[in-house]
Amino acid sequence: MPLTPLDIHNKEFTRGFRGYDEDEVNEFLDQVIKDYEIVIRKKKDLEREVEQMNERLGHFNTIETTLNKSILVAQETAEEVKNSATKESKLIVKEAEKNADRIINEALEKSRRISIEVEEMKKQAKVFKMRLRMLVEAQIDMIDNDDWDHLFETEFDEEIDLKKELANNNT
Repeated sequence: MPLTPLDIHNKEFTRGFRGYDEDEVNEFLDQVIKDYEIVIRKKKDLEREVEQMNERLGHFNTIETTLNKSILVAQETAEEVKNSATKESKLIVKEAEKNADRIINEALEKSRRISIEVEEMKKQAKVFKMRLRMLVEAQIDMIDNDDWDHLFETEFDEEIDLKKELANNNT
């Protein structure tokens, strides 16, 4: 157990035949007591300071641990966000490709339908042209036919007969 200033103060020395000067020894002991008290106070102050530093160190260690955990959580979150964004972008690209394929297929189908309609209209136009040609040719044949001449003569003869009959009736 370490000495206390009180132990030093109360210490009694045995006297010898030509021993030390008592006042000098007491004066020295008083000086040792004062110095020892200062050392003890400094030691207590330093112990308090060490304790405060340890508390602060513990606090900083806690902060460091919390920050490390926060950094890990932030890194994990960033990785999750990155992965999520990557997945979402892939889905968007896939959806866009599907839409593009659908639009292209619809356009091709519409193009096929229009092409078929155009071919059908060409066929109908050819048929119409042939029918019109046949109709016109038939009309021309009718005009060129000798039956027309006979019709003109017949009408004329009928008019003459009609005039004769009228003349006979009037007389």
